[in-house]
Amino acid sequence: MESVRPRRLTVTPRATAVVSTATTWDEFPRLWRVLLDEVREQGASGRNVMLYKDDVPNVEVGVLARADFTPGGRVIRSQLPGGDVVSLTHRGPYAALGDAHEAVIRFCAEHGLARAGPRWEIYGPWREPPDQPETEVVYLLR
Repeated sequence: MESVRPRRLTVTPRATAVVSTATTWDEFPRLWRVLLDEVREQGASGRNVMLYKDDVPNVEVGVLARADFTPGGRVIRSQLPGGDVVSLTHRGPYAALGDAHEAVIRFCAEHGLARAGPRWEIYGPWREPPDQPETEVVYLLR
C-alpha cells in the first residue's frame, strides 16, 4: 500500500447527491453498488463518496455533486461535514482500505485527537495502473 501519511486539516462542507440508509456491516458490501446506481440513474455525477455517519452504520452513498441535479426517489441533496479532520490518501487496492482507516485511528490516538464519529471515503480520480486506485479516507474530529 502506498499512502500519504495522515494529516490534520480543516475542510469545508462539500455538496453531495446520495441515498441515505441504515444497514449492517455484513449487508453493506452487497448494498453500496445498488445505492450508487440509484444516484447515477438520477443524473448526479462526480467522484464517488461513502459517508459513514456512525457505527450502526447509518450511511450515505453517492457522489460529490459537480453540478446541480434534481433529487428524486431516494436520492437527496446532502453534504460531507466540514470542520477539523484527519485525512489520509490511500493509493492501492480497495481491499487494503481497512489499513488506511487503522492508520488514521492510530494517528488520532498518538496525537490525542478525539474522533467525532462521522468518517468518509472519496474515490478517485482515476489513476493508472487500474489496480492502484486513489481513495481519500477522512475522519471528523471533535
